[in-house]
Amino acid sequence: MDFNEEQQFVADIKQYVTDNLTLSEIDDEDLELKIQEIVYQRLSGQYCSIDQQVSIVQQVFSSIRGFGLLDNIMNDDTITEVMINGYQNIFIEQNGRLTKLQKRFESERKLEDVIQRIVGLAGREVNQANPICDTRLPDGSRVNVVLPPIALCGPTITIRKFSKTPMTIEKLIAYGSLTREIADKLEILVRAKYNIFISGGTGSGKTTFLNALSNYIPKDERVITIEDSAELQITGVQNLVSLETRNANASGVGEITIRDLIKSSLRMRPERIVVGEVRGGEALDMLQAMNTGHDGSLSTGHANSTEDMLSRLETMVLQGAAGLPLEAIRQQIASAVDIIIHLSRLRDKSRKTMAITEVVGYENGQIKLNPLFVFEEDENSTLEKVSGSLNRTENKLVNNFKLQLAGFKNEI
Repeated sequence: MDFNEEQQFVADIKQYVTDNLTLSEIDDEDLELKIQEIVYQRLSGQYCSIDQQVSIVQQVFSSIRGFGLLDNIMNDDTITEVMINGYQNIFIEQNGRLTKLQKRFESERKLEDVIQRIVGLAGREVNQANPICDTRLPDGSRVNVVLPPIALCGPTITIRKFSKTPMTIEKLIAYGSLTREIADKLEILVRAKYNIFISGGTGSGKTTFLNALSNYIPKDERVITIEDSAELQITGVQNLVSLETRNANASGVGEITIRDLIKSSLRMRPERIVVGEVRGGEALDMLQAMNTGHDGSLSTGHANSTEDMLSRLETMVLQGAAGLPLEAIRQQIASAVDIIIHLSRLRDKSRKTMAITEVVGYENGQIKLNPLFVFEEDENSTLEKVSGSLNRTENKLVNNFKLQLAGFKNEI
């Protein structure tokens, strides 16, 4: 049975099931058994491999109770990202490489049904009046949806999958992104309540790194997490509040932004505020929170280098308060941010920690930086494979006041 025959067979079985069974009265387990019986009966006179039979049953069940074709893709743990450009074009990322799947949805209407099911699960809505939506799947995977007429190629979904097990520093060490020595120093910085900003390009692993770093937060603290779509997996912290933004409804009201949530979190007696990503005017509120006694805050932002992250922060603050003088903004950044960790996705698709830099202060109109660790390639690097390590510079940590305050006598 080739692909087209299989898809027609799946459509026929689905039609038969929906016409002949009272779906509202059957639970998931019984429905799957019924579909299995019907599929085996229909295939009794022809050859079909066991794998294909199982696949057909799963496709029929998913098209009725799940996300259809998407279920099979999401169940493959080797896939890290899914890109659906209209119902006929599905691309996946595996091991850092993009490939096109030889599968497609039955129709544009079917893909739209799946989108509405995904969006509805998180209590959000997406339609022609509000055609862009950020949401998440029940497993925490991040989802972006864009509908026509904004998306010219048809309904578009981008899904960033996340591991079922929380990312830990140990895993980052195993992947070669960090060494044990550097991880121990980062743990001290987190425990001593240094304000840490993680920068990097798209797909460089910022949220993954933030997840790992946040698990160094002492378990007896009150932590507020703020995200567009909740995906952080902080474990062990009992006094944890997770906040998530909300899009405006069809009438254009009811929107809750990251900025709103940061302001609200300051009234919730936080010991730490963790913002998944700052990308606009909320940067000003984040910096003010860091400057008003909420030390130990963590966040991420898009940038191509440590220096670029600072200028991006300046731009974002201006989005929130256009009248502020640049000098005041730079002073605010210099006093709020203590450490910037820059990540990058390199030419061989590997993700590396490129630099760990201290923000020392503000002098002569510029923010002063003190590089502590810098990634350097070695002689084994080629065009296809990057080889190197994150090396300690000769610079010492300048602002060690928080270390002393927290009782740490270690040198960073």
